Amino acid sequence: MAEPQLSVRGAKARDLAHRLAHRERRSVADVVERALEAYEIREAGCEAASAFYPRLADDYRSELDLETVIRENRKIDPGPEL
Repeated sequence: MAEPQLSVRGAKARDLAHRLAHRERRSVADVVERALEAYEIREAGCEAASAFYPRLADDYRSELDLETVIRENRKIDPGPEL
């Protein structure tokens, strides 16, 4: 099955994506995907799994109760501002 195609419609965004892909020797899709992941983490405050699990292991060093960890760190989402 063919990979889905990514279409970047803005000329500035397209040029930047191509320039970064060329410099990093990666595909445009990879550059855009990594940029969007970084944006999501920064804007939503999400932590990437690749950072979360090592941090979790360092913080607890032994068996842990994930329910307790989740409960302690849970934040209430206020929902959209109207």
